[in-house]
Amino acid sequence: MIERYTLPAMGQLWTEEYKFNTWLQVELAVCEAQATLGRIPTEVMRHIRENARFDPARIREIEQTVRHDVIAFLTNLNEYLGDAGRYVHLGLTSSDVLDTGLALQLVASVEVLLTQLEQLIQAVRTQAQHHRYTVMVGRSHGIHAEPITFGFKLAGWLAELLRHRERLTRLRSQVAVGKISGAVGTYAHVDPRVEVLACQRLGLTPDTAATQVISRDRHAEYLQGLALLGASIERFAVEIRHLQRTEVLEVEEFFAPGQKGSSAMPHKRNPIRSERLTGLARLLRGYASAGLENVALWHERDISHSAVERVALADASIALHFMLVELTDLVQTLQVYPENMRRNLYRFGGVIFSQQVLLALVEKGMTREDAYALVQQLAHRAWNREDGNFRALVEQDTTVQQYLSPQEIAACFDPAAHLKHLETIYQRLNI
Repeated sequence: MIERYTLPAMGQLWTEEYKFNTWLQVELAVCEAQATLGRIPTEVMRHIRENARFDPARIREIEQTVRHDVIAFLTNLNEYLGDAGRYVHLGLTSSDVLDTGLALQLVASVEVLLTQLEQLIQAVRTQAQHHRYTVMVGRSHGIHAEPITFGFKLAGWLAELLRHRERLTRLRSQVAVGKISGAVGTYAHVDPRVEVLACQRLGLTPDTAATQVISRDRHAEYLQGLALLGASIERFAVEIRHLQRTEVLEVEEFFAPGQKGSSAMPHKRNPIRSERLTGLARLLRGYASAGLENVALWHERDISHSAVERVALADASIALHFMLVELTDLVQTLQVYPENMRRNLYRFGGVIFSQQVLLALVEKGMTREDAYALVQQLAHRAWNREDGNFRALVEQDTTVQQYLSPQEIAACFDPAAHLKHLETIYQRLNI
Protein backbone atom coordinates (compact mmCIF):
# COMPACT_ATOMS: atom_id res chain seq x y z
CA MET A 1 0.00 0.00 0.00
CA ILE A 2 1.00 3.63 -0.53
CA GLU A 3 1.94 5.22 2.76
CA ARG A 4 -0.10 8.31 3.57
CA TYR A 5 2.85 10.40 4.75
CA THR A 6 5.09 9.86 1.75
CA LEU A 7 5.36 12.73 -0.71
CA PRO A 8 5.59 11.16 -4.17
CA ALA A 9 5.42 13.11 -7.39
CA MET A 10 2.16 15.01 -7.64
CA GLY A 11 0.81 12.82 -10.41
CA GLN A 12 1.02 9.73 -8.20
CA LEU A 13 -1.28 11.35 -5.64
CA TRP A 14 -4.04 11.39 -8.24
CA THR A 15 -3.75 7.85 -9.54
CA GLU A 16 -6.59 5.40 -9.18
CA GLU A 17 -4.49 3.24 -6.87
CA TYR A 18 -3.71 6.14 -4.53
CA LYS A 19 -7.40 7.06 -4.44
CA PHE A 20 -8.37 3.50 -3.51
CA ASN A 21 -5.69 3.54 -0.86
CA THR A 22 -7.22 6.63 0.76
CA TRP A 23 -10.59 4.88 0.75
CA LEU A 24 -9.03 1.91 2.49
CA GLN A 25 -7.45 4.22 5.06
CA VAL A 26 -10.85 5.75 5.77
CA GLU A 27 -12.60 2.40 6.13
CA LEU A 28 -9.84 1.10 8.42
CA ALA A 29 -9.90 4.28 10.53
CA VAL A 30 -13.66 3.90 10.98
CA CYS A 31 -13.25 0.24 11.94
CA GLU A 32 -10.54 1.14 14.45
CA ALA A 33 -12.87 3.75 15.93
CA GLN A 34 -15.70 1.22 16.15
CA ALA A 35 -13.34 -1.24 17.82
CA THR A 36 -12.27 1.39 20.33
CA LEU A 37 -15.94 1.88 21.22
CA GLY A 38 -16.42 -1.88 21.57
CA ARG A 39 -18.46 -2.32 18.41
CA ILE A 40 -15.99 -4.66 16.67
CA PRO A 41 -14.46 -7.63 18.55
CA THR A 42 -10.71 -7.50 19.04
CA GLU A 43 -10.02 -10.64 17.02
CA VAL A 44 -12.20 -9.45 14.16
CA MET A 45 -10.41 -6.11 14.12
CA ARG A 46 -7.07 -7.89 14.01
CA HIS A 47 -8.29 -9.94 11.04
CA ILE A 48 -9.49 -6.79 9.25
CA ARG A 49 -6.22 -5.01 9.93
CA GLU A 50 -4.12 -7.89 8.61
CA ASN A 51 -6.18 -8.77 5.53
CA ALA A 52 -7.66 -5.52 4.24
CA ARG A 53 -6.43 -4.85 0.73
CA PHE A 54 -7.71 -4.21 -2.77
CA ASP A 55 -6.99 -5.03 -6.40
CA PRO A 56 -7.56 -2.10 -8.80
CA ALA A 57 -8.13 -4.40 -11.77
CA ARG A 58 -10.72 -6.41 -9.84
CA ILE A 59 -12.47 -3.22 -8.71
CA ARG A 60 -12.76 -2.09 -12.33
CA GLU A 61 -14.12 -5.49 -13.29
CA ILE A 62 -16.80 -5.37 -10.59
CA GLU A 63 -17.70 -1.80 -11.46
CA GLN A 64 -18.57 -2.88 -14.99
CA THR A 65 -21.51 -4.70 -13.42
CA VAL A 66 -22.52 -2.59 -10.41
CA ARG A 67 -21.84 0.81 -12.01
CA HIS A 68 -20.79 2.23 -8.65
CA ASP A 69 -17.15 2.73 -7.76
CA VAL A 70 -17.45 2.63 -3.97
CA ILE A 71 -19.63 -0.48 -4.05
CA ALA A 72 -17.13 -2.12 -6.39
CA PHE A 73 -14.34 -1.20 -3.97
CA LEU A 74 -16.22 -2.61 -0.96
CA THR A 75 -17.11 -5.79 -2.84
CA ASN A 76 -13.45 -6.36 -3.65
CA LEU A 77 -12.43 -5.54 -0.07
CA ASN A 78 -14.90 -8.09 1.28
CA GLU A 79 -13.41 -10.73 -0.99
CA TYR A 80 -10.28 -10.44 1.17
CA LEU A 81 -12.05 -10.06 4.52
CA GLY A 82 -14.68 -12.79 4.30
CA ASP A 83 -17.24 -12.76 7.12
CA ALA A 84 -15.38 -9.91 8.89
CA GLY A 85 -16.42 -7.69 6.00
CA ARG A 86 -19.85 -7.27 7.58
CA TYR A 87 -18.26 -4.89 10.10
CA VAL A 88 -16.94 -2.60 7.35
CA HIS A 89 -18.85 0.49 6.16
CA LEU A 90 -21.56 0.08 8.80
CA GLY A 91 -23.77 3.18 8.93
CA LEU A 92 -21.69 4.97 6.30
CA THR A 93 -22.62 6.40 2.93
CA SER A 94 -20.36 6.52 -0.10
CA SER A 95 -19.60 10.20 0.40
CA ASP A 96 -18.18 9.50 3.84
CA VAL A 97 -15.46 7.51 2.09
CA LEU A 98 -15.20 9.65 -1.04
CA ASP A 99 -14.96 13.04 0.66
CA THR A 100 -12.75 11.96 3.53
CA GLY A 101 -10.45 10.12 1.14
CA LEU A 102 -10.40 13.18 -1.11
CA ALA A 103 -9.36 15.27 1.89
CA LEU A 104 -6.32 13.02 2.30
CA GLN A 105 -5.42 13.55 -1.37
CA LEU A 106 -5.80 17.32 -1.08
CA VAL A 107 -3.70 17.50 2.09
CA ALA A 108 -0.95 15.45 0.46
CA SER A 109 -1.13 17.67 -2.62
CA VAL A 110 -0.75 20.83 -0.55
CA GLU A 111 2.31 19.31 1.13
CA VAL A 112 3.91 18.62 -2.25
CA LEU A 113 3.08 22.13 -3.44
CA LEU A 114 4.53 23.69 -0.30
CA THR A 115 7.72 21.67 -0.70
CA GLN A 116 8.19 22.84 -4.28
CA LEU A 117 7.14 26.40 -3.47
CA GLU A 118 9.90 26.52 -0.86
CA GLN A 119 12.45 25.62 -3.52
CA LEU A 120 11.15 28.41 -5.75
CA ILE A 121 11.31 30.87 -2.86
CA GLN A 122 14.95 30.00 -2.26
CA ALA A 123 15.77 30.32 -5.96
CA VAL A 124 14.22 33.80 -6.13
CA ARG A 125 15.90 34.83 -2.88
CA THR A 126 19.30 33.75 -4.21
CA GLN A 127 18.89 35.70 -7.44
CA ALA A 128 17.61 38.73 -5.52
CA GLN A 129 20.71 38.64 -3.31
CA HIS A 130 23.00 38.32 -6.32
CA HIS A 131 21.39 41.22 -8.19
CA ARG A 132 20.52 43.56 -5.32
CA TYR A 133 22.82 46.22 -6.87
CA THR A 134 22.24 45.40 -10.56
CA VAL A 135 20.78 48.70 -11.74
CA MET A 136 18.09 48.70 -14.42
CA VAL A 137 15.29 50.94 -15.56
CA GLY A 138 11.91 50.61 -13.92
CA ARG A 139 8.92 50.71 -16.24
CA SER A 140 5.31 51.75 -15.87
CA HIS A 141 2.77 51.32 -18.69
CA GLY A 142 5.64 49.58 -20.49
CA ILE A 143 7.47 52.92 -20.67
CA HIS A 144 10.76 53.84 -19.00
CA ALA A 145 10.13 55.33 -15.56
CA GLU A 146 12.99 55.60 -13.01
CA PRO A 147 15.95 53.44 -11.91
CA ILE A 148 15.48 50.32 -9.82
CA THR A 149 17.61 47.20 -9.42
CA PHE A 150 16.88 43.73 -10.71
CA GLY A 151 17.19 42.55 -7.12
CA PHE A 152 14.42 44.97 -6.15
CA LYS A 153 12.19 43.53 -8.86
CA LEU A 154 12.87 40.03 -7.56
CA ALA A 155 12.19 41.21 -4.01
CA GLY A 156 8.63 41.90 -5.12
CA TRP A 157 8.38 38.38 -6.45
CA LEU A 158 9.75 37.00 -3.20
CA ALA A 159 7.26 38.91 -1.07
CA GLU A 160 4.42 37.60 -3.21
CA LEU A 161 5.62 34.01 -2.98
CA LEU A 162 5.91 34.29 0.80
CA ARG A 163 2.27 35.36 0.91
CA HIS A 164 1.39 32.31 -1.15
CA ARG A 165 3.23 30.11 1.31
CA GLU A 166 1.01 31.50 4.06
CA ARG A 167 -2.07 30.98 1.91
CA LEU A 168 -1.20 27.37 1.12
CA THR A 169 -0.57 26.68 4.78
CA ARG A 170 -4.00 28.06 5.65
CA LEU A 171 -5.51 26.19 2.73
CA ARG A 172 -4.17 22.92 4.09
CA SER A 173 -6.27 23.33 7.22
CA GLN A 174 -9.35 24.21 5.15
CA VAL A 175 -9.22 20.97 3.16
CA ALA A 176 -8.05 18.73 6.03
CA VAL A 177 -11.65 17.96 6.94
CA GLY A 178 -13.37 14.57 7.12
CA LYS A 179 -16.98 13.45 7.28
CA ILE A 180 -18.26 10.20 8.82
CA SER A 181 -21.90 11.10 9.45
CA GLY A 182 -24.02 8.93 7.18
CA ALA A 183 -26.49 9.39 4.36
CA VAL A 184 -27.53 13.02 4.91
CA GLY A 185 -25.08 13.93 7.66
CA THR A 186 -27.37 13.34 10.65
CA TYR A 187 -25.36 10.51 12.30
CA ALA A 188 -28.57 8.43 12.25
CA HIS A 189 -26.62 5.17 11.86
CA VAL A 190 -23.14 6.07 13.09
CA ASP A 191 -22.01 7.41 16.45
CA PRO A 192 -20.51 10.93 16.17
CA ARG A 193 -17.64 9.65 18.31
CA VAL A 194 -16.66 7.37 15.45
CA GLU A 195 -16.14 10.41 13.24
CA VAL A 196 -13.98 12.10 15.86
CA LEU A 197 -11.81 9.04 16.44
CA ALA A 198 -11.49 8.19 12.75
CA CYS A 199 -10.56 11.74 11.79
CA GLN A 200 -7.96 11.84 14.54
CA ARG A 201 -6.33 8.74 13.07
CA LEU A 202 -6.33 10.29 9.61
CA GLY A 203 -4.97 13.67 10.73
CA LEU A 204 -8.21 15.42 9.82
CA THR A 205 -10.81 17.54 11.59
CA PRO A 206 -14.50 16.54 11.52
CA ASP A 207 -16.58 18.82 9.35
CA THR A 208 -18.69 21.19 11.44
CA ALA A 209 -22.01 20.55 9.70
CA ALA A 210 -21.86 18.31 6.67
CA THR A 211 -24.82 17.24 4.56
CA GLN A 212 -24.38 14.02 2.60
CA VAL A 213 -21.16 15.66 1.42
CA ILE A 214 -18.59 18.11 2.71
CA SER A 215 -19.71 21.47 1.36
CA ARG A 216 -17.90 22.36 -1.84
CA ASP A 217 -16.86 25.85 -0.77
CA ARG A 218 -13.73 24.16 0.65
CA HIS A 219 -12.86 22.59 -2.68
CA ALA A 220 -13.61 25.83 -4.49
CA GLU A 221 -11.23 27.61 -2.13
CA TYR A 222 -8.57 25.02 -2.93
CA LEU A 223 -8.90 25.65 -6.67
CA GLN A 224 -8.96 29.41 -6.16
CA GLY A 225 -5.81 29.22 -4.05
CA LEU A 226 -4.05 27.29 -6.78
CA ALA A 227 -5.30 29.68 -9.45
CA LEU A 228 -4.07 32.67 -7.45
CA LEU A 229 -0.59 31.21 -7.14
CA GLY A 230 -0.76 30.44 -10.85
CA ALA A 231 -1.64 34.07 -11.54
CA SER A 232 1.49 35.20 -9.69
CA ILE A 233 3.58 32.73 -11.67
CA GLU A 234 2.06 34.18 -14.82
CA ARG A 235 3.01 37.69 -13.68
CA PHE A 236 6.63 36.62 -13.29
CA ALA A 237 6.56 34.77 -16.61
CA VAL A 238 5.13 37.76 -18.48
CA GLU A 239 7.85 39.96 -16.97
CA ILE A 240 10.53 37.59 -18.24
CA ARG A 241 8.90 37.55 -21.67
CA HIS A 242 8.92 41.34 -21.84
CA LEU A 243 12.51 41.62 -20.65
CA GLN A 244 13.61 39.02 -23.20
CA ARG A 245 12.23 40.95 -26.19
CA THR A 246 14.99 41.57 -28.74
CA GLU A 247 14.94 45.34 -28.35
CA VAL A 248 15.16 44.99 -24.54
CA LEU A 249 17.17 41.77 -23.91
CA GLU A 250 17.86 42.41 -20.23
CA VAL A 251 17.20 38.82 -19.22
CA GLU A 252 16.80 35.61 -21.18
CA GLU A 253 15.70 32.07 -20.55
CA PHE A 254 18.59 29.64 -20.62
CA PHE A 255 19.05 28.30 -24.16
CA ALA A 256 20.58 24.83 -24.03
CA PRO A 257 23.25 23.62 -26.46
CA GLY A 258 21.52 22.01 -29.42
CA GLN A 259 18.19 23.66 -28.64
CA LYS A 260 16.28 25.06 -31.64
CA GLY A 261 13.98 28.08 -31.52
CA SER A 262 12.29 27.89 -34.91
CA SER A 263 12.00 25.45 -37.77
CA ALA A 264 12.32 28.35 -40.20
CA MET A 265 14.51 30.98 -38.51
CA PRO A 266 17.82 29.69 -37.10
CA HIS A 267 18.44 32.87 -35.09
CA LYS A 268 15.37 32.48 -32.84
CA ARG A 269 15.71 32.09 -29.05
CA ASN A 270 12.15 32.18 -27.78
CA PRO A 271 10.88 32.45 -24.15
CA ILE A 272 8.96 29.20 -24.52
CA ARG A 273 8.95 28.24 -20.84
CA SER A 274 7.51 31.57 -19.76
CA GLU A 275 4.90 31.32 -22.49
CA ARG A 276 4.03 27.81 -21.32
CA LEU A 277 3.55 29.09 -17.78
CA THR A 278 1.31 31.86 -19.04
CA GLY A 279 -0.90 29.34 -20.81
CA LEU A 280 -1.16 26.98 -17.85
CA ALA A 281 -2.25 29.84 -15.59
CA ARG A 282 -5.29 30.23 -17.84
CA LEU A 283 -6.23 26.60 -17.22
CA LEU A 284 -6.00 27.11 -13.46
CA ARG A 285 -8.40 30.04 -13.64
CA GLY A 286 -10.80 27.87 -15.61
CA TYR A 287 -10.68 25.17 -12.97
CA ALA A 288 -11.27 27.78 -10.25
CA SER A 289 -14.40 28.87 -12.08
CA ALA A 290 -15.58 25.26 -12.30
CA GLY A 291 -14.98 24.90 -8.56
CA LEU A 292 -17.29 27.83 -7.87
CA GLU A 293 -19.97 26.21 -10.03
CA ASN A 294 -19.74 23.10 -7.85
CA VAL A 295 -20.74 24.89 -4.65
CA ALA A 296 -24.46 25.03 -5.45
CA LEU A 297 -25.67 21.43 -5.15
CA TRP A 298 -29.30 20.36 -4.86
CA HIS A 299 -30.51 19.98 -1.28
CA GLU A 300 -28.25 17.68 0.76
CA ARG A 301 -26.31 16.53 -2.31
CA ASP A 302 -26.36 15.80 -6.00
CA ILE A 303 -23.67 14.35 -8.22
CA SER A 304 -23.09 17.29 -10.58
CA HIS A 305 -19.82 18.15 -8.84
CA SER A 306 -18.31 14.70 -9.10
CA ALA A 307 -17.25 14.56 -12.75
CA VAL A 308 -15.88 18.11 -12.52
CA GLU A 309 -13.72 17.30 -9.51
CA ARG A 310 -12.32 14.11 -11.01
CA VAL A 311 -10.76 16.30 -13.69
CA ALA A 312 -10.31 19.71 -12.07
CA LEU A 313 -8.73 18.80 -8.72
CA ALA A 314 -6.22 16.39 -10.22
CA ASP A 315 -5.35 18.52 -13.24
CA ALA A 316 -5.05 21.77 -11.28
CA SER A 317 -2.81 20.15 -8.67
CA ILE A 318 -0.57 18.53 -11.27
CA ALA A 319 -0.46 21.64 -13.47
CA LEU A 320 0.50 23.96 -10.61
CA HIS A 321 3.17 21.58 -9.37
CA PHE A 322 4.65 21.46 -12.86
CA MET A 323 4.54 25.27 -13.03
CA LEU A 324 6.43 25.56 -9.74
CA VAL A 325 9.07 23.07 -10.89
CA GLU A 326 9.41 24.81 -14.25
CA LEU A 327 9.68 28.31 -12.79
CA THR A 328 12.20 27.19 -10.16
CA ASP A 329 14.56 25.92 -12.84
CA LEU A 330 13.88 28.95 -15.03
CA VAL A 331 14.84 31.33 -12.21
CA GLN A 332 17.92 29.32 -11.25
CA THR A 333 19.25 29.33 -14.83
CA LEU A 334 18.03 32.77 -15.87
CA GLN A 335 20.53 34.70 -17.98
CA VAL A 336 20.86 38.30 -16.75
CA TYR A 337 22.58 40.99 -18.86
CA PRO A 338 23.60 43.99 -16.69
CA GLU A 339 25.33 45.70 -19.63
CA ASN A 340 22.06 45.77 -21.58
CA MET A 341 20.27 47.07 -18.50
CA ARG A 342 22.74 49.93 -18.29
CA ARG A 343 22.40 50.66 -22.00
CA ASN A 344 18.61 50.90 -21.71
CA LEU A 345 18.92 52.96 -18.53
CA TYR A 346 20.72 55.76 -20.38
CA ARG A 347 18.75 55.70 -23.61
CA PHE A 348 18.15 59.18 -25.04
CA GLY A 349 20.64 60.64 -22.62
CA GLY A 350 18.98 59.47 -19.41
CA VAL A 351 15.48 60.91 -19.83
CA ILE A 352 14.43 58.75 -16.87
CA PHE A 353 16.23 61.22 -14.57
CA SER A 354 13.74 63.96 -15.48
CA GLN A 355 12.17 64.05 -12.01
CA GLN A 356 15.58 64.54 -10.41
CA VAL A 357 16.15 67.58 -12.63
CA LEU A 358 12.63 68.84 -11.92
CA LEU A 359 13.05 68.60 -8.15
CA ALA A 360 16.51 70.19 -8.27
CA LEU A 361 15.12 73.21 -10.13
CA VAL A 362 12.19 73.54 -7.73
CA GLU A 363 14.54 73.32 -4.75
CA LYS A 364 16.56 76.19 -6.24
CA GLY A 365 13.51 78.43 -6.48
CA MET A 366 11.81 77.77 -9.83
CA THR A 367 8.07 77.21 -9.64
CA ARG A 368 6.97 73.62 -10.14
CA GLU A 369 4.84 74.53 -13.14
CA ASP A 370 7.71 76.31 -14.91
CA ALA A 371 10.20 73.60 -14.00
CA TYR A 372 7.89 70.85 -15.24
CA ALA A 373 7.27 72.60 -18.54
CA LEU A 374 10.97 73.19 -19.13
CA VAL A 375 12.09 69.65 -18.24
CA GLN A 376 9.29 68.10 -20.25
CA GLN A 377 10.25 70.16 -23.31
CA LEU A 378 13.89 69.05 -23.05
CA ALA A 379 12.97 65.41 -22.42
CA HIS A 380 10.60 65.29 -25.39
CA ARG A 381 13.25 66.79 -27.65
CA ALA A 382 15.51 63.87 -26.73
CA TRP A 383 12.81 61.20 -26.69
CA ASN A 384 12.83 58.60 -29.44
CA ARG A 385 15.55 60.32 -31.46
CA GLU A 386 18.62 58.48 -32.62
CA ASP A 387 20.79 61.37 -31.47
CA GLY A 388 18.61 62.37 -28.53
CA ASN A 389 20.60 63.31 -25.44
CA PHE A 390 18.56 64.63 -22.55
CA ARG A 391 21.54 65.27 -20.32
CA ALA A 392 23.32 67.31 -22.99
CA LEU A 393 20.18 69.37 -23.55
CA VAL A 394 19.87 70.03 -19.81
CA GLU A 395 23.52 71.00 -19.52
CA GLN A 396 23.26 73.38 -22.50
CA ASP A 397 19.97 75.05 -21.51
CA THR A 398 20.56 78.64 -20.37
CA THR A 399 17.58 78.67 -18.02
CA VAL A 400 18.79 75.53 -16.25
CA GLN A 401 22.25 77.06 -15.98
CA GLN A 402 20.79 79.98 -14.04
CA TYR A 403 19.66 77.58 -11.30
CA LEU A 404 22.01 74.58 -11.34
CA SER A 405 25.78 74.25 -11.43
CA PRO A 406 27.46 71.58 -13.61
CA GLN A 407 28.07 69.51 -10.47
CA GLU A 408 24.42 69.78 -9.44
CA ILE A 409 23.31 68.74 -12.93
CA ALA A 410 25.64 65.74 -12.84
CA ALA A 411 24.20 64.70 -9.49
CA CYS A 412 20.74 64.57 -11.07
CA PHE A 413 21.92 61.75 -13.33
CA ASP A 414 23.31 59.54 -10.57
CA PRO A 415 21.04 56.47 -10.10
CA ALA A 416 22.27 56.07 -6.51
CA ALA A 417 19.75 58.68 -5.40
CA HIS A 418 16.95 56.34 -6.46
CA LEU A 419 18.35 53.31 -4.66
CA LYS A 420 19.26 54.69 -1.25
CA HIS A 421 16.22 53.26 0.54
CA LEU A 422 16.05 49.85 -1.11
CA GLU A 423 17.93 48.31 1.81
CA THR A 424 14.76 48.82 3.86
CA ILE A 425 12.91 46.39 1.60
CA TYR A 426 15.80 43.94 1.45
CA GLN A 427 15.97 43.88 5.25
CA ARG A 428 12.25 43.14 5.52
CA LEU A 429 12.75 40.08 3.33
CA ASN A 430 16.12 39.03 4.78
CA ILE A 431 17.75 39.39 1.39
